[in-house]
Amino acid sequence: MQPSVNPKPREPGKLWIVFMAVCAFLMLYPLLFMFTTSFKSMNQIFASTLNPFSWPPTMANYDVVLEKFPFYQYLGNTLFISSIVTLGKLLTSLLAAFAFLYYDFRGKEKLFNAMLLTFFIPTTIIVMPNYLLMSKMSLLNNPWGVILPELADGMGIFLLRQTMRGIPKALLEASVLEGCTPFQILRKIILPLVKPSIFATSIFFFINSWNEYFWPLLILADRSNYTLPLALQMFISAEGGSEWGIAMAVAMFTTLPPLILYLLTQKFILSTFMQSGMKG
Repeated sequence: MQPSVNPKPREPGKLWIVFMAVCAFLMLYPLLFMFTTSFKSMNQIFASTLNPFSWPPTMANYDVVLEKFPFYQYLGNTLFISSIVTLGKLLTSLLAAFAFLYYDFRGKEKLFNAMLLTFFIPTTIIVMPNYLLMSKMSLLNNPWGVILPELADGMGIFLLRQTMRGIPKALLEASVLEGCTPFQILRKIILPLVKPSIFATSIFFFINSWNEYFWPLLILADRSNYTLPLALQMFISAEGGSEWGIAMAVAMFTTLPPLILYLLTQKFILSTFMQSGMKG
């Protein structure tokens, strides 16, 4: 008998590669257009609108943004809100995921499934109740009015709980026999083992909070409290007008931090989502 030979895996066809390249170009071109337009003068923009490359580049748009636009104030507002929301979501997600993993209580699976149902509730449905609640608490036009309704996240609980399920039960049982308290088990055993997933989840939370537009728009009225996405829209619609180069410079400042964070941590983020799927 001739030894069986494993067939080589089929390589993607050339047409499929071309199709994927076209899709990638269509998705990346707006970013390229934003980046190159931010270095163009108005004459260069109207002379070569669709041509992303123009010479010589100019830094005048960025000078206008930093000198006439309260960029650092809006940056500080965005960093404050995003950081507090990220820490709050991470803390509640960790504790809830640990509770679903470690404790056995009546209705645990039903409660977890009910939490999963929140994924399918449109954001617009909970906007009005949250807005009325913030109004009753006198938190309208206050950064804490943006922060408080976002301190828990079902997706974070799901991702961390699924990652924790990969920890051998024998390890947890041994720690209980050694007399460890639940807090010690969480701090000394679970946290070191799921540290990459915690890091990826926190980046996911931060990027979502940084890019949030609709909820801060409802809560924040004074321009001094605006986040960068709100300030960008205000500048484009009210102050920027047809100053495309300046508007693209503001957009670059708004886009770069979450984009850089994702590029640096995409391995952890993808690994976390893959683990959550395999442990389902």
